[in-house]
Amino acid sequence: MGAHHDHSHGHSHGNGHAHGHGHSHAPASFGHAFAIGTALNLAFVVVEAAFGIAADSVALLADAGHNLSDVLGLLIAWGAAELSKRPASKRFTYGLGGSSILAALVNATLLFVAVGAIAWEATRRLGAPPVVDSRALIWVAGAGIVVNGATALMFARGRHGDLNIKGAFLHMAVDALVSAGVVVAGVLIAFTDQWWIDPVVSLVVVAVILWSSWGLFRDSLGMALQAVPPGIDSDRVAATIEKLPGVARIHDLHIWPMSTTKSALTVHLVMPGGHPGDAFLHDLQHRLEHDFGIGHATVQIEIDDGSPCHLHSERLAHG
Repeated sequence: MGAHHDHSHGHSHGNGHAHGHGHSHAPASFGHAFAIGTALNLAFVVVEAAFGIAADSVALLADAGHNLSDVLGLLIAWGAAELSKRPASKRFTYGLGGSSILAALVNATLLFVAVGAIAWEATRRLGAPPVVDSRALIWVAGAGIVVNGATALMFARGRHGDLNIKGAFLHMAVDALVSAGVVVAGVLIAFTDQWWIDPVVSLVVVAVILWSSWGLFRDSLGMALQAVPPGIDSDRVAATIEKLPGVARIHDLHIWPMSTTKSALTVHLVMPGGHPGDAFLHDLQHRLEHDFGIGHATVQIEIDDGSPCHLHSERLAHG
């Protein structure tokens, strides 16, 4: 190791203390959306279950159960968004932002479970298509489009900046799509009396859900394994730091997600000319936050280029 070390956490203020400020605080502004969405979906589940019992319709009761899983998905995402706001503690030194990553992963998994249930039911119905009350199907599914579509719209603006919000959005958008598929099937059945249309449309919907949900699953699993967050190019980050005046080389660069909206970085800078001062560290942090959305950076300065850190090899193997 070099003879001189310095650590800068977030914005350096010359006294060794620093404060990181991430770009995005999306979960903080979605409390009302979660509350309204949960209430709407719970009400829809109760109404749909009541219609299912009155009409003795197993299909409606099954769909009510599926919509109940959406309420669970919303509650998981909501809980994680609230936990992410909690300050750091002695035990959880980064706070509980990581819960938003777990929530996104759980919601992606729930979507795949829903796909499996729909595919199983559709395959079973292909063998023996049941007689369907197409009018009841159209009206209830139409209500589902309104409820799920309205809820999805409330999360639409946050889906690009926060994987947890994207999970909630996808859950609702997928269900609106399922309901739309049911309406299409109901209309076609009403005109043709071909009962096989219902399971075939369900299988088409399954394919669309798989296509739309894979990205959420891949990104949330990557975040859970502390991969470089989506949208951050580690090579560009490295190149930006290496070009700074006085930096001979860098090593031991790590970038990982603290939550679905906040990222952290650690890096060692070899600077034979000596410690660059707090202004250099402040400017570096500002650039990392502005250009890459990395709000918490820890920088270690090494003076002696002749004594490479034993972690240097990790920088070379990071890809």
